[in-house]
Amino acid sequence: MQVAAMSCTACGVKVEGPYQESALNRLNPEDQQFLLDYLLSGFSIKALEENTNLGYAAIRSRLDKLISNTKTVILAEDHKKAILEKLRSGDITVVEAKRKLEKL
Repeated sequence: MQVAAMSCTACGVKVEGPYQESALNRLNPEDQQFLLDYLLSGFSIKALEENTNLGYAAIRSRLDKLISNTKTVILAEDHKKAILEKLRSGDITVVEAKRKLEKL
């Protein structure tokens, strides 16, 4: 799947076209916020400790979870592409493709 339209909630303008969405955009909001906090801390665990109420162990655990979740998002996207390619080439039916995509 690909993002095909963007719209402005303030003025209602809608722009359509193919948009590339990164794996980071597909992370859950908590992971996105943690990544942003980590980035703004200069990717420093020590600085992140100082800027939040989290200790080293909690930050390290969140980083490990973020890495795992990012890998899962990337792997799921790869599986989706493979399923859609099989559908395009006629190797599987629409019903089979739908069933496989729902499992992801």
